[in-house]
Amino acid sequence: MRRLTILALVLGLFACFNTPAPAEEPALESDDQKMLYALGQAVARGISTLEFTDEEMVYIQMGLRDAATGKESRVDMAQFGPRLDSTMQARVTQLAQRENEAGKIYCDQQASVEGAEKLPSGLIFQALAAGDGPAPVPGDQVKVHYHGTLRDGTVFDSTRGKDPVQFAVTGVIPCFSEGLQKLNAGGKARLTCPSQIAYGDRGSPPKIKPGAALTFEVELVEVVGKPAAAAAPAEPEPIP
Repeated sequence: MRRLTILALVLGLFACFNTPAPAEEPALESDDQKMLYALGQAVARGISTLEFTDEEMVYIQMGLRDAATGKESRVDMAQFGPRLDSTMQARVTQLAQRENEAGKIYCDQQASVEGAEKLPSGLIFQALAAGDGPAPVPGDQVKVHYHGTLRDGTVFDSTRGKDPVQFAVTGVIPCFSEGLQKLNAGGKARLTCPSQIAYGDRGSPPKIKPGAALTFEVELVEVVGKPAAAAAPAEPEPIP
């Protein structure tokens, strides 16, 4: 997670881009205009999971405008400035706790589905189709199709309509890695992941909130095996 001092600065930048849209929005014509628009998009994505209300945004905008126009601060920055990190961290923690509670209810519901198995890690595994190929082990590379959703069904990432992706079995979040190792090539499963074995309390902005539970529908297309080791140098020929 980025340092919260940087996050606090980003919040101010976001406020600048969060002003009401003009009656007629300007066209994006020049590269400079498009770059500024891209900056607004990037900044907003970085803090979207913090869920500031419209009322809160009013005060953030006020602070930005006063500082940007050289007005005297309405608060003692020597007092409130050093508290920004802890305030933002407390907000993230609060949001994560709320999402964790909702995620637990969701995971309990998924664990009650017929055929679902809750593993000691908390992963809820539901086989959808059996495979007849080998099962991967740590160190293997695999080719996979997946469809990832939040507990409300929102898709945050998917390979549907695309080529399968290749990665190391242990190069993904723990629940995904564990679920893959319970499949044989050609098999499919539904993995429901509590936050502690997904992205935890940090989340993965902008789409995955702190503390979010996730679900993946996974197809293990192929076990590629371990990456090829570098060839050992040839032994020198004996001198006759």
